[in-house]
Amino acid sequence: MAGSAVSGMTKRIASRENALFRSLARLASSSRARRAAGATLLDGPHLVAAYGASGGTAETLVASESGYAREEVQRLFDGTPARTRVLLADRLFHTLAQVTTPTGVLAVVRTPAERALPRELETCLFLEGIQDPGNLGSILRTAVAAGVQHVFLAKGCVFAWSSKVLRAGQGAHFFLSIYETAPLEALADRFPGIVVATDPRAERSVFEADLGGSVAWILGAEGAGVSRELAACASVRVRIPMPGPTESLNVAAAAAICLFEQVRQRGVAGQRAATG
Repeated sequence: MAGSAVSGMTKRIASRENALFRSLARLASSSRARRAAGATLLDGPHLVAAYGASGGTAETLVASESGYAREEVQRLFDGTPARTRVLLADRLFHTLAQVTTPTGVLAVVRTPAERALPRELETCLFLEGIQDPGNLGSILRTAVAAGVQHVFLAKGCVFAWSSKVLRAGQGAHFFLSIYETAPLEALADRFPGIVVATDPRAERSVFEADLGGSVAWILGAEGAGVSRELAACASVRVRIPMPGPTESLNVAAAAAICLFEQVRQRGVAGQRAATG
C-alpha cells in the first residue's frame, strides 16, 4: 500500500463474516436498518469531506484497499475525525458502495435524533409530499446557498438521510437543521413573518410580493401539490410566471426561484439602506 502508514487504530477486514462488516452491509442495503440504527452512509470524498468540514465525527470511516492507495482518499481517511477506521478488501467494499463506480471511501455517521422544535423561526421551508430524493436533495442544497437554516418535512416525505437524498444534497444536510414528521400547520400558526404558498392561480407574481422579512415557504410535490389544510395556513399566495406551455415547474426549480428572489430583494434593500 503506497503512502503514509495507516493508523494503528485502523481495523483491516477481509471476511464477510466479520461482525462489523455485516453491520455495515445492513446499513448499506436497508433504509429500515438505517432508520433503526439512527445512522446513514456517506459515499464518496465530497460528502465525507463536507461532513468533516461541518465539525462532525464519523462513527466509522471506511476505505477500500485500492482506494487508500490514492492520495486523495488516503489524506481524507487519515485526516477526518472518526471513532473507528476500517480498511476493507476491495471485494467487500464494492458490496457497500452506493454508486456504480466505487469511490474508495465512505463513512457511517449518526443522523439527528428527534428533537424539540425551535422556539424562534426565521425564513424556513415547509415541505409536504416531497417523494423524489433528487428533488429533496436539490432543495436542501438551494436552501443552504440561500442562507436558510431550518427545513421542516411533513410526514410522508422521503427520508431526508437516504443515500440518494444525501448525494443530491452534496453536503447541504450538515449545514441545516432538518426536522422530519414536523407539524407544519402548527408551525405556520406561530410563524412571526409571512407564510407563502405558490399557487399557479394566484394574482400576484413572486416577483411582486414583499419578501424582505421572514418568510415560511410552503412547497409541495408537483403532482399532488400542497394539501388544502396546509394551503389554508398561507397568508400570501404567489405564482411563478411561466410564459411557456408547461403546466408546472419541478418543485426544486420552484424552490430555487422563490428563495433567490427573496435573496435578491434583501440585497436590494440592504444596498438602499447602505446608501441612505
